[in-house]
Amino acid sequence: MKIHPHLSFDGQCEAAFRTYQRLLGGEIKTLLTYGESPIANQFPAEMRSKILHATLLIDDQEITGADVPSAGYRAPQGFSVMLSLADRAKAEEIFRGLADGGNVHLALGETFWAKRYGVLVDRFAVPWEINCT
Repeated sequence: MKIHPHLSFDGQCEAAFRTYQRLLGGEIKTLLTYGESPIANQFPAEMRSKILHATLLIDDQEITGADVPSAGYRAPQGFSVMLSLADRAKAEEIFRGLADGGNVHLALGETFWAKRYGVLVDRFAVPWEINCT
């Protein structure tokens, strides 16, 4: 069994996944638009260029996501995507990249349990925690 996050976006899924690939590495395996899918005619024309399914594969882990039609979109709450890293410099680089245009809730810094720990919501409304032990 594997557990992986599936993230919902308000029209910014492709930009988010390209950002995450740049910051986290890995390979975007899927960027399927509504218009490319067999259910394209079930959605308004403005959704046809939006992402129905995206997959970012990082080693043996994946993050998936999609654009949600605006009427159904709700900003994420009640969870965070936690990244656990051993490399302090990489943790700082990723935190800076995710924080760019976002909202830092707890600046990346040393804690009693970690060399670096920080909390933010990125510019795509996704909540993140960065933990470097």
